[in-house]
Amino acid sequence: MAQTREAAIVGIHEYPLRVAPGVSALQIKAASASKALEDAGLSWQDVDAVYDNGSHQNIGGLGISEYLGLNPRLIDNTSVGGTSYEFQAHHAATMIASGKASVALLTYGSTAHSDRRAIGTAGATGQGSPTPFNNMEDPWGMTLISGYGMVKARHMHQYGTTNEQFAEISVATRYHAMRNPEAVEAMTALEFVGVNEITTQDVLDSRMIAWPLHLLECCMVSDGGGAVVIASKEVAKNCKKSPVWIIGGAEATKYRENGGDITVSAGAQSGPRAFEDAGVSPDEIDVLMAYDSFSITVMCMIEDLGFCKKGEGGDYVSQGILKFDQKGGPALNTDGGGLSSNHPGERGIFLLLEATRQMRGESTSQVDGAKLAVAVGNGGQLGARHATSPTILAAD
Repeated sequence: MAQTREAAIVGIHEYPLRVAPGVSALQIKAASASKALEDAGLSWQDVDAVYDNGSHQNIGGLGISEYLGLNPRLIDNTSVGGTSYEFQAHHAATMIASGKASVALLTYGSTAHSDRRAIGTAGATGQGSPTPFNNMEDPWGMTLISGYGMVKARHMHQYGTTNEQFAEISVATRYHAMRNPEAVEAMTALEFVGVNEITTQDVLDSRMIAWPLHLLECCMVSDGGGAVVIASKEVAKNCKKSPVWIIGGAEATKYRENGGDITVSAGAQSGPRAFEDAGVSPDEIDVLMAYDSFSITVMCMIEDLGFCKKGEGGDYVSQGILKFDQKGGPALNTDGGGLSSNHPGERGIFLLLEATRQMRGESTSQVDGAKLAVAVGNGGQLGARHATSPTILAAD
């Protein structure tokens, strides 16, 4: 398929604080949106589409539009957990290509740490009044983190993957985090035990959280947020920085009822479709920004998107190819990821932010000559009800 370049990321901003007491999620969104528009060289008046995950008073884009004084032609409140912003980037690019919008603003903000949210250790689905999704799972089901532990245990049993191999993911992301000043500040503010590079043995020696997941295989819980501006090719050519083109994307869902193998994510459906849409293959990718709620999430994304065959992820990550200054495969989570940089609850927007920095040559762990990146989010609970969406980006 011929590659199309109709929509591009032209502005980004990542809220710098991971501990932000006294600041609301709405304030984080507004501050990030202002900086992202400044990065693009655009104004509030240029925005005609608003994308938000619906977290502000359950009205998302409507509430943020009022707060920012916007009058958009389009509002999209797609909310599918951690991959909401990959879905939204795909939607925005599609709508811009159709001529229904010219400048889309994506906003996210969360105060998960300051609110002391029990992400992962509370019920599997969250809060609120009983629904068909949580009336049984929250009181009697597994916690979210134990569900991920179960998927890791199954992967180890089914394919022979070892704890040492899973630890390679944590080691690589921390390697990148230590080169990112904001990640270092985050780990310091969140009182990490040891703000330094780590070894495989460090991961294995960290305490068990939900067998067989160790502490250093689990994401942090932070505050944070960010914004992304996506524009048409006509607008992009006049923006301050080189455009980063959205050349492909796809979406897929998976549930217990249509599942089968719990080690196979919805990415096995959406991954091939995204690469077909972009007209590229996994072996051409320079940077992989994979949702790293836990090490097992990354392992499944690597396999299901086709960077290696199913069950061979352990051998793949053990080749010494995950760091930005190594060769042989795409660099993994070069900002430090959710394991070592930030994870306010729905981390998908940060995958887009760092992938864009890589395509611009602005990362703190910059891959030489990077031209193609994949940002793949996973929302919901791996092994159960979840969605996976890859967005493929290309440098100008």
